[in-house]
Amino acid sequence: MKLNLKTLYKIALVISVLGISVFIYDFGFTQSDLVQQIIDGFYFLVLGVGILSTIARYFENPNLFRRKVFLFDLASVLFTLYIYFMYLFVGQPFKTDRILENPVWVVAAVILTFIREFSTVTLNYKRTVLNPAQVFVFSFLLIIFSGALFLLLPNATYEGLSFIDALFTSTSAVCVTGLIVVDTGTYFTEFGQTIILALIQIGGLGILTFASYFSYFFRGGSTYENQLALSDMTNSKKLSEVFTTLKYIILTTFGIENFSAILIFISLDPEMFTSVYDQITFSVFHSVSAFCNAGFSTLQNSVYETGFRFNYMLQLTLIFTFVMGGLGFPIVLNIVNYTKYKFKKLLTGSRKMAHKPWVLNLNSRITLFTTVTISLVAFIVFFILEYDNTLAEHNTFGKVVTALFGATTPRTAGFNSINTAEMLFPTTLMVFLLMWIGASPMSTGGGIKTSTFAIATMNILSLAKGKTRIEVFRREIADISVRRAFATISLSLIVIGFGVMMIAIFDSNLDLMDIAFECFSAYSTVGLSLGITSLLSDPSKIMLIGIMFVGRVSMLTIVIAFFKKVKHKNYQYPTEEITIN
Repeated sequence: MKLNLKTLYKIALVISVLGISVFIYDFGFTQSDLVQQIIDGFYFLVLGVGILSTIARYFENPNLFRRKVFLFDLASVLFTLYIYFMYLFVGQPFKTDRILENPVWVVAAVILTFIREFSTVTLNYKRTVLNPAQVFVFSFLLIIFSGALFLLLPNATYEGLSFIDALFTSTSAVCVTGLIVVDTGTYFTEFGQTIILALIQIGGLGILTFASYFSYFFRGGSTYENQLALSDMTNSKKLSEVFTTLKYIILTTFGIENFSAILIFISLDPEMFTSVYDQITFSVFHSVSAFCNAGFSTLQNSVYETGFRFNYMLQLTLIFTFVMGGLGFPIVLNIVNYTKYKFKKLLTGSRKMAHKPWVLNLNSRITLFTTVTISLVAFIVFFILEYDNTLAEHNTFGKVVTALFGATTPRTAGFNSINTAEMLFPTTLMVFLLMWIGASPMSTGGGIKTSTFAIATMNILSLAKGKTRIEVFRREIADISVRRAFATISLSLIVIGFGVMMIAIFDSNLDLMDIAFECFSAYSTVGLSLGITSLLSDPSKIMLIGIMFVGRVSMLTIVIAFFKKVKHKNYQYPTEEITIN
């Protein structure tokens, strides 16, 4: 019996994988009526085998009824049976509800079946084969090249796409950058835009986050090696906190994205859209893009598009969303928990609560202080410099909102509510600095990170005061953190400088300022441009692809991934100072 069940599980897994493959083929190519009927029939075969496999697991292991996965499986089985009932007994009226030229309910059920079957596969991670940094790097490469192949499908674009442009778009989406060589809203079909949205979401959180948590959720456990690897990737201090952290990351992400999508939907003028469906898809796309700090927009000129540039509620919603995404998940979780605490206190009317979830460690304090300080200074400078320039067309409130947008979006968000090419030279230089600093650690943003900039600044102040160590908030910064910060700064300048030099060679007709702006934007995964991205030659696009990838995974991670580790030696050489200045 067990042998037969194992065979059933294997068949279900293979068929679910084939179901996803057929789904991609179905959406990616135009089908004849006969082929479409065969594909629809295969979908129902996938769902039928998936139901049998799910039910068999509970007969084999009754303990599954006590776990949370039972609710998911019950909902999935009922959902699939409902689809069977509607198609067999209701017929054509139900089939008219379609998205992307296919029944949305059947497609959703096939995807759920694949997730359920694939998540039960035991994936044993071996550190002797790949270290965590290598796994992280290779996972991004896999998603980037897979995304490029999907974007090459005929139904993904209206006019076709070259491999370099497909690879560039996929890299920009996975690395949550936002630089584009073709207009997202007009060049890509709805299917193509859906692929880009999926790449943004996966790139923002990481494919390992999704795969690891779903595997844990369905299987109820994980190997010790897997937990060690995930603890490195999530910076969890305890192995017991690994999957709890993953759960909070996923729930917080989807929670904020849904909340933001609702606010965006409310802020929009329905007359700007042909249907409520278009308004919903616009809201979802920009909510995900904003939280992941991707900067992709279906508008040709981003938020600067006519009809949107004066929508200040939309701009404030986007600011809230990409700032939350750029703060880093530990801080966001603190903010969410504190908000829940205050809300509960307000409802109960109790002045004394047993627990106040607002304990910020040193890293969170430095990140918050640096973020607020940089944003405030940038806002004031932007408001003063651009008051009679790019802000001139706005009223007083509009100037404040647009200046705040312009001060926060360079820190890896990538949306623009002004014509970036018309900024004054001093403002452009400030944007250079903001892009280079970027977002906070453990966030969806890029750059050298606010903590790195803060440590470098504090080190300068400590040297000026004659101190031998960096002290802040009654704590001493670890020496390894200082070394990592300066290694990150040095490597970032090397990569950006090399990129500027190579693109200046490949496209010598372009202005050096525009090239430098593009390279800073690519490395920090910002997405802002002075308008030269689509004008670049293929070698320059390849160079930017490399810069975006290095900026997303960080050059330090790549160096750590491929340099052989030196074993600790029980000796120490005499210390000697080197002349610096």
